[in-house]
This record gives sequence, C-alpha cells and structure tokens, in this order.
Amino acid sequence: MKNTFLLFCFLFLTASFSQKKKDFNLTSPNGKIKITVSVNDKITWTILHEKDLILASSPMSMTLDENVVLGKNAIVLNSKKENVDTSFETPFYKKKSVENKYNQLTLNFKNDFSIEYRAFDDGVAYRFITKKKKDITVKSEEVTLNFDQDYNTLMPYVRDLRNPKDPFISSFESHYENKKISEFSKDTLAFLPFLIDYKNHKKAVFLEANLEDYPGLFVTNNNQKTGFESRFSKYPIQETNGGFNYLNKLITERADYLVKTKGTRTFPWRAIVISENDSALANNDMVQKLSEPSKIKDISWIKPGKVAWDWWNDWNIYNVDFKAGINTQTYKYYIDFASKNKVEYVVLDEGWSVETDIMKHNPNVDLEALIAYAKERNVGIILWASWMAINNKAEAVFENYAKLGVKGFKVDFIDRDDAKMVNSVYDIAQQASNHKLLLDFHGMYKPTGIQRTFPNILNFEGVKGLENNKWTPNDDVPLYDCTIPFIRMMAGPMDYTPGAMRNATKSEFKPSHSNPVSQGTRCHQLALYTIFEAPLQMMADSPTAYMKEQESTNFIAKVPTTFDETVSLNSEVGKFVTIARKKENTWYLGAITNWDSREITIDFSFLEKGKKFEAEIFSDGLNADKAAVDFKRETITVDSTTKLTYRLANGGGLAMIIK
Repeated sequence: MKNTFLLFCFLFLTASFSQKKKDFNLTSPNGKIKITVSVNDKITWTILHEKDLILASSPMSMTLDENVVLGKNAIVLNSKKENVDTSFETPFYKKKSVENKYNQLTLNFKNDFSIEYRAFDDGVAYRFITKKKKDITVKSEEVTLNFDQDYNTLMPYVRDLRNPKDPFISSFESHYENKKISEFSKDTLAFLPFLIDYKNHKKAVFLEANLEDYPGLFVTNNNQKTGFESRFSKYPIQETNGGFNYLNKLITERADYLVKTKGTRTFPWRAIVISENDSALANNDMVQKLSEPSKIKDISWIKPGKVAWDWWNDWNIYNVDFKAGINTQTYKYYIDFASKNKVEYVVLDEGWSVETDIMKHNPNVDLEALIAYAKERNVGIILWASWMAINNKAEAVFENYAKLGVKGFKVDFIDRDDAKMVNSVYDIAQQASNHKLLLDFHGMYKPTGIQRTFPNILNFEGVKGLENNKWTPNDDVPLYDCTIPFIRMMAGPMDYTPGAMRNATKSEFKPSHSNPVSQGTRCHQLALYTIFEAPLQMMADSPTAYMKEQESTNFIAKVPTTFDETVSLNSEVGKFVTIARKKENTWYLGAITNWDSREITIDFSFLEKGKKFEAEIFSDGLNADKAAVDFKRETITVDSTTKLTYRLANGGGLAMIIK
C-alpha cells in the first residue's frame, strides 16, 4: 500500500511537471529562422535568426471576462505541424501574385483555445484562436517583446496635442525617432509598424495583420527597459463631437474591456519581419500573406489610377477668366486638365458639401453637371467626406451618390483604431463595395490587410505626407521619405500625396498655404510615383503648375499605380531608396536620397537578357543643390549588362521609364 502511494505521488508529480513545461520548435522553410514555444506557467516564444537572438523569451496571453486568462498554466491537448507552399493572385498591388510558403505549428489547449504559429523565410507570426460556444468579452491581451540587448529603434510615437487626455485618439502621423530601447519616451505610446536595428545588418519590423472586430496594437516601454509591452484602446461607450472642426468623435468614456465578440473566431496576427539587408524590407508581402482573401467576387469595376487633387494647392489656378475656388468652373478646369493628361480621377475635397451633412451640396458646386462633364471626358469623380458625415448612414449616402455616377469616396478624420472604429471601417468598406464605390481612407490608422479583403479600398493615410509641408517647416521630409518604404509601407499603400512642382533646397524651404513647396528636388518628387505604393495616387499640385511643367507632368501621367513585378535595388534605411517596378513590358525606376548628396549605381540586370531597352531618365540637374527645380531629361539605350552611376543632389532623386 505504501509503495502504491509513493508510485501514485511520483506519477502525479511527473504528469504535473510534463504539463507545465513543454517546448515546441518550428523552423522556417529555409532553416534560418527558429521559433521555440515554451509552455510553462506562461506561454512564451523565442526567435532566432541563424545564431542571432531576434526576440528573447516573451510571454503572450489573453484575458477574458471572469478573469479567465488564456495562457496562464495552460495545458496542451495536442499539437499539429504542417507545411504550406502556395501562392495567390494580388490585384491592385505591387506584383501580380504573392508566394505564400511557411511552416505552421498549432497548439491546441484545454479551455477551448489554440495558438497558431507560422515561420516564413522572411519572418514569423502568431495569433490566438478561440472556440467558445458563447460570445466572449476580451478584457486585455498581453503582447510582450523582450530583447537581449539595448538595440536602436525607429519608433513612431503618438503625440496628438488636440486630445492629450486620450493618447489613443491620433492621426497616426509621426516621424520615426532613432533611439535605443531604453530611451523610449516615458509615459508615451508608439504605434505599429516600428523597426529594431540589430547587429550584422539585420533588422526586424513589428506588424499586426488581419485586424477585424478588435482594437489596434500600441506599445509602451516595460519596467525592465529591455523591451516593450502592449497597450490597447478600450471600447468606447460614450462619444461627443470634437476634433478638428468637430468632424470626428472624441471619447468621453471607455469600457473596462477591449471588445465583446464571437466566442469562436481568430484574432489578429502579431508578426515580425526579419531581414538581412535593408532592400528586402522595401519589398515585403507579410501583411498580404496574413490577411483574409477578398470578400468581393466581381472586382472588374475597381479601377486604380491617379487623382487630380484640389486641397493641397488651395484651388490655386490662374490665367483664367473666372474666380478660382470651390465652384463649378474651377472643377471643370481640373477635369479638363485630368482628361488632357489621361489622369483617371478628380477629387472634390472639403467644401463641396455641408461638412456635417454631405447630402446637402454647396450651391456653388453643381455636382450633377460636373459628374456628367467628367464622364464625357473619361474622368471619374471622387468625393471627400468626414467619417462622421458617413457613419450610421453610409447605405443612404453611398446609394445616392453611386446613382449620380460618383466613383468613390475619400473618407477623412477617422483618427482611432478601437474595436468600434475598426468595425465601422469594415462596414463602410462592405457597403461601398455593394454600390461599386472606391475608398481612400484618409486620417486613418495604418492598414492591416483589409485592403486584400476589400480591394475597393485603394489607399490609406496613416502617414505624414506631403500635405504636412504646408505647416511643418522643421520636419526633415527627405529623411522620412527614405525611411517609410522600409517600415510604414510594409503595412500597405500610403496616401502620401506626392507631386509638388515647386521644390526647395533645405535652406530655401518655407511653408506656404496657397503656393506650397516640397522639400528636395523635382526628381525626388517624380521618383515617389514609383517608390510609394498607392493604387489611388494623388497629384497634389495645381493644374496650372502642372501645365507650366509639362515635361514632368507627362512623366507622372505615364507611371501606373499598380504593377506586375517589384524589384528592390540597393537601399539603406533613412539614407536612400531604389526600387524598380514592372507593368506589362515597361519598367519604372525611382531613387531618392535624404539631405545628403550621394552617388548611386543602377544595375540594370533586372531587365530581360538579350534585349535592348529605351530609358527615359529624369536626373537632378547640375544646379539642383541651389535650384531644386533643376533637372536633366535624356533618352538612352540600356540592357541587362548596363550599369550607370548618377549623382543625387541633396534631397534629390532619379526617375526612369524603361521600355
């Protein structure tokens, strides 16, 4: 009897230990990345890239109502591994299709939940899955990022002085601060994506994907100052009109939970892209790979293109026989310009309607006449609206304007990513697609894959774009331009709104409301049309300015907004970017630099071997360091063996069409 009791104790302790301490390993297809998941009193994961520790042991958990913690003393029921090697078509993107190759580990736990891990050759990801029969309330989620050293970061902090009491109300427009992990600004939040700079030229970008019915992820510093921990905006339960011109909502009371949601569902992916060279970061598909496929069966009506835009240039046209402004004659002028230059759309920004009720028109704007005028000239009309003006009556608004012949909406002043707002964005996307309307989400949190799920969403802001030049003289724009392709653009397209025809050197730049100027050279602006992803790409300057600079306008008009293939050439985060993209049989190349002048060599080996190509090249002029508008246009013959060296001026650029 005594021996039986001792044997029972031994077996009990062994079983308890085995339940509390288990390690599971997952390796990327190329063998370079290794994930180790440890199930103890907590669930943690560790990530190695070859011998380099990318992420030290970092816990993950989710707390539901009644203090149920998924991840605390968890018991593994079983595990499953699988290898996936497939691809999928990607319309309205930077390439025709995306390869989706990864190894997957699924851990199924007692208490009706699972965690799914994926290891790609270029990164890793995990997500929670619940299988509850009843609806659940998510109180919090633990996402922790621990590191073994005090690495440098490029971090976009939340600083929105319009509502300092609620840091989760944000336009998501911030420059990246280059600081060590330990120097993370105290009592602040940062949003995703952000970058960690490791040794041996390795870098990692932290993302989230498939954000649906859930709030977006922010990070703050942890107590040990060796990493970051998650913060989420709680669910809004009371709101009031506020913000800029009272065009959005301010939160006056939040609940004590993140979201009330279905008990059986998948949650957003927590992803890390790992790169051995900077160029690879500028051509990454992680968010596409982790997002839900399109919910729109017929996408034939979705037409990407460029947009003549009125707001940045302050409707400033001249040498005309009418008073320029928000009126029918001015918009006919924009339409004529778009038609002549084969620009697909004209946007009517704020002022065409009563801003709080867009069913009421500005009497100076004959919208129906403009839609008919544009249609005759093969130009589509897109309307600006605040989110608040569309919210709760999107069906009526979209039905009305779709019948009038409007092609889409630019929805502004979203400025939040709590679960309520995320759900609203999905609802607007669905209702817009029902009426075959395009969407450009301006004043928006970073994209997280909804652009694959609803491909009628062609653009997102969530970027500190050219419009900020009108009032931020101290911003280092060329530095930012040379940073966002490696970080923000990884999340998805950017409504940056390039295209300035008035260009200035660093010493000569000054803000202007009606004659706005860009920092850097003309060729810097031209190159952005290839470098910056935007299926609905704005032409920010005035038609008058473009007609005065017809050579540059002709070049911009020829650059498409979606591509069949992308090649990221030699680049370095924050210093310079070089990207080539192919559409049908033509290549487009853009290169930009920060405020440092430099020489770059273009290796044309991406071209088809054995063929000759004609390259139309816009390069910085000899005097671009003093006169930023100075450029040289030439046409030469190149082939796959060609290598050419160009000098980029301070804040300069290089743009090519190769056919």
